[in-house]
Amino acid sequence: MTESLAQSSPCIEAFSRALERCGLELRRDRTTTLQVNVGFLCDLACRHCHLEAGPSRTEIMTPETMEEVIAYASRCRFQAIDITGGAPELVPGIERLVTGLAPLTPRLIIRTNLSAFLNPGVAHLPELLRSAGAAIVASFPSANVGQAEAQRGHGIMERSITALKLLNDLGYGRDGSGLELDLVANPTGAFLPPSQCEAEQKLRRDLERKYGVVFSHLYTFANVPLGRFRRWLEDSGNLEGYLQRLAGNFNPATVPGLMCRALVSVAWDGHLYDCDFNLAAGRGLGGERRHVADMACLPPEGTLIPTDDYCYACTAGSGFT
Repeated sequence: MTESLAQSSPCIEAFSRALERCGLELRRDRTTTLQVNVGFLCDLACRHCHLEAGPSRTEIMTPETMEEVIAYASRCRFQAIDITGGAPELVPGIERLVTGLAPLTPRLIIRTNLSAFLNPGVAHLPELLRSAGAAIVASFPSANVGQAEAQRGHGIMERSITALKLLNDLGYGRDGSGLELDLVANPTGAFLPPSQCEAEQKLRRDLERKYGVVFSHLYTFANVPLGRFRRWLEDSGNLEGYLQRLAGNFNPATVPGLMCRALVSVAWDGHLYDCDFNLAAGRGLGGERRHVADMACLPPEGTLIPTDDYCYACTAGSGFT
């Protein structure tokens, strides 16, 4: 597993002190969402990836751990279950995880980079997700070919559009279908995201006009200074400036709605975290190392959540979630 790459930066106020200055604490609320990270294997190696996922990564969830996750979801009945990676499509046995979890929650979500749907051996997955009623959340940084390929690699735009058309043909993203297709855009550099509302309007116009593609919603998120993105920030001399930009836009009003307060994240090896970013940094659930097979119930409310400088990415501007 990726070990902690982040260290609190001396160039900005510690996130814990920023909370204290505002009279806030980051403590767990009632947990409603189970996030399942099935591993770091991916067909892309995006510059902004906080997990450093890529084609050479071998850490993936085993069938035994999938059954432990399904058993935990059966014990606790989460309002939403969110399957992420890496590229979940590439993990052997993902079909069992989808079909095992779908009856246990009113909202099943699967994340995709779109490109992975076009890999050999996974052509059946979109139809399986449709049958399971799963919502799809797809990374799509930009309708601009140059910007998209700078972040995700050569040829990614053509593969992404092909996958989006495939999903549209199944009804995903189309009004009245009940099949949700949401897109997620991250900035291509050391910047904060643009206004989500304006970006959604522009992307909707561009995709429909250029490619005849439709989608449900767009979410714009700041890149989290962890993993491959943090190293790019360091190598390009942008780390200090980016952290200062995030900290300078700290919005205490985002804290009550942070995902880490209502989510428990299961890693590919079954260990638990408060969010995917603490997973990337190796900070366990409530600061402890626990395994999903040992969890009889939801994490207790009121538990303090470990923080570091990357938490500013979730609390800058309009926030992350």
